[in-house]
Amino acid sequence: MEKLREQYEKEVVPALMKKFEYKSVMQVPKLEKIVINIGLGDVKDNPKVLDNAISDLTQITGQKPIVTKARKSIAAFKLREGVNVGCKVTLRSRKMYDFAYKLFNVALPRVRDFRGLSKNSFDGKGNYSLGVKEQLIFPEIEYDKIDKLRGMDIIFVTTAKTDEEARELLTLLGMPFRV
Repeated sequence: MEKLREQYEKEVVPALMKKFEYKSVMQVPKLEKIVINIGLGDVKDNPKVLDNAISDLTQITGQKPIVTKARKSIAAFKLREGVNVGCKVTLRSRKMYDFAYKLFNVALPRVRDFRGLSKNSFDGKGNYSLGVKEQLIFPEIEYDKIDKLRGMDIIFVTTAKTDEEARELLTLLGMPFRV
């Protein structure tokens, strides 16, 4: 699974240095972290849902997620400050590259009618986010053992200054963008 990290050092860095004419290797953008977030709207009705989401995220990433809490009360959603609303994992270094490799080469091709990811999901500062509708695309999740289909947000945080640099970095790492 170290393929993506080796690919970054051998192929991606020289390609980016040539394309953007960097003077130093330290200027080349790199993947800093990947954050995977599952928001759960129905936790207040059924607290067991949170445990299931945590176990799914642990299986997918190999790391224990932290529970996220509501920052402020919103009466329209019947939400109080401090109530559990989801869970998230921040992956760095080796686990980050392993997850990215698995996402690009195993999980995304399993999505029905998959034609590639949108190039418009950059935030203007070189970070990319995508939403996954169901956790079943990951091979670790068994269809019979899930209680409910859950989506998740996956955010790729890079050190790139512009979206163009980040798009090139992620393309060279193997992210399947729509043509």
